[in-house]
This record gives sequence, C-alpha cells and structure tokens, in this order.
Amino acid sequence: QVQLVESGGGSVQAGGSLRLSCAASGYTYRNYCMGWFRQAPGKEREGVAGIRSRDSNTYYDDSVKGRFTISRDNAKNTLYLEMNSLKPEDTAMYYCAAVPLFCRLDKILSTDRYNYWGQGTQVTVSS
Repeated sequence: QVQLVESGGGSVQAGGSLRLSCAASGYTYRNYCMGWFRQAPGKEREGVAGIRSRDSNTYYDDSVKGRFTISRDNAKNTLYLEMNSLKPEDTAMYYCAAVPLFCRLDKILSTDRYNYWGQGTQVTVSS
C-alpha cells in the first residue's frame, strides 16, 4: 500500500521560504512520476511541479518557475519542494502525488494522471 505523507508547511511572510517534504512508503516501482499540487479555497487543484524518475527531468508551472525547485532523495524515499520568494498567492494546501507510470513532461502537472495522494500540508503567505 503506497502512502505519501507531506510535512513542512507553515506560515511565512511574503519573500520568505519553506521546504516541503513528502515521505513515500510502499513504493517499489522503477518508473514513476511524482508531483506537487496545490489547492486554494474555492479553487481547483493545480499542478505546481513534477519530476520523472526515468531521467529526473522536472517541469514547473509558469507561476512558480524560478522560485520553486522540486527534487527527490531516492535513499530516503522523499520528495521535496523548495519554495523561495513566496507570494500571498502561493497560499494553499499543498499535496504530493505519485503514479507508477512513465509520464510525458507536458502532462506531468495534470491531476488526473495520479492515483496516489498525500493528505496535504498548509502553506500560508502573508503580505
């Protein structure tokens, strides 16, 4: 049974930084994609960043490009999202997700690609 557990959320002022972690367990697939998504109140869940296991290629939504960095530590089975220069509009519940399939980079931020989700961690950015 695959489990994803996020941590690292919190409250920061605009311009600040946070690092989110997603600990994965029960995961033995060689080919997979993982991503970070977020959902603000009243809005749909949207993809923020994704990473592909086969080649470690990454993909970012334009809204976070240059500010956020997705990475993974295979030895620790952990996915990270380093968030810098945070803005109030980054405020949302952040989720990590995984799918045991090869994925195209241009589809890696689509929520319907993923079948495993964490419970989320809240990020609040004040102005």
